[in-house]
Amino acid sequence: MDAGPERSSFKEVIARLDEANRYLNLPEEIYRRLIHPKRSLTVSVPVRTDDGRIEFFQGYRVQYDTARGPSKGGIRYHPDVTLDEITAFAALMTWKCAIANIPFGGAKGGVACDTKKLSIGEIERLTRRYTYEIGLVIGPETDIPAPDMYTDEQTMAWMMDTYSMMKGCAVPGVVTGKPLCIGGSLGRKKATAAGLVTLLVETAREFGMNMDDLTVSIIGFGKVGAPCAEFLSALGARIIGVADSKGAVYNPGGLDVKGLSRHKEESGSVTGFAGAEDITLDDLIRKEVDVLIPVALEGQINEDNVEELNVKIVAEGANNPTTLGADMVLRDKKVFVIPDVLGNAGGVVVSYFEWVQSLQMYFWDEAEVHRKLESIMKKAFTDVLKVHKEKNVDMRTASMIVGVGRVAEAVSTRGLYP
Repeated sequence: MDAGPERSSFKEVIARLDEANRYLNLPEEIYRRLIHPKRSLTVSVPVRTDDGRIEFFQGYRVQYDTARGPSKGGIRYHPDVTLDEITAFAALMTWKCAIANIPFGGAKGGVACDTKKLSIGEIERLTRRYTYEIGLVIGPETDIPAPDMYTDEQTMAWMMDTYSMMKGCAVPGVVTGKPLCIGGSLGRKKATAAGLVTLLVETAREFGMNMDDLTVSIIGFGKVGAPCAEFLSALGARIIGVADSKGAVYNPGGLDVKGLSRHKEESGSVTGFAGAEDITLDDLIRKEVDVLIPVALEGQINEDNVEELNVKIVAEGANNPTTLGADMVLRDKKVFVIPDVLGNAGGVVVSYFEWVQSLQMYFWDEAEVHRKLESIMKKAFTDVLKVHKEKNVDMRTASMIVGVGRVAEAVSTRGLYP
């Protein structure tokens, strides 16, 4: 049986841009500039393995738009990394930075590799070679990478060091998400989760919901999912279900979040936790819950499972976790969606703070970081909610109207060179 055409993440992003353009009515020349990435770089990344062989990996860096400032976006290491996926995420980063109203354009990068099959030394050599290969297009005034899937602050330290060796001096502003000892920012590790929780608090207030009464399920229990559970539990919400790549656990009375975190750290999975029932991800998705937070891979809410969702709010912490078809079903079901371009913007907001601190060599305490993050996230929510109400559109379309509109204004104002 013919499986049909392969799904394109970038085409789905453009379809959502087109939806926003129904309300923006952009001039054709501006629209056409916004559907083409500024620069797409594909590189070969040769790496000497521990046993002396040379393996080749495919790497990418896409700078989508720089009308509002230098481009910004993460680096991911995953076997399924493709140019289409990276381009889609670069476009989403463009709108995301504009929605948060920070002075960045959007970028994304990645290497198609499986870090679980590589040693630490091999990952370091891959990172350094990849940094060298994209070194011509990154820099604190042009394009600033950050961690993403299967990359972390150590990865950023290697990138910063490699770039600095190329330039002959320390350049801490070339990446964000660095360790504190070389110019990282306090509050960066949990920034995405903190931003998303701020949005959930604002959403609950908007709908007259009490945080103490909220039930929450989380798909993904890593760098974003675990602190989300921690923050929400501290606010009184009941985390009743959590899934990771190996399975899911469920307790309608509420999970012991700290205990689950310890169990995950010791065993490598949430499954087998004594304080909950082991279930499948599909089972978890069917459970009735107030808030579902997808913070894992893209496309996890899709046409195959969306009809089974029984939720009031979907708060997207992952990039592109809901397919276009599933999104339409959520609209019909009147599910309130906090879309990824708004929902996970906390990470890039604090990356912006880190970049500013690295450039100035003047660092803030954690309370100031959190205060500034909360202020920006609340303002972004207010801006999007206003469009949501005025134009009677879903929050994803409202977010795109805000973000694309701001980028289009910058593109139009700057004009075309030469």
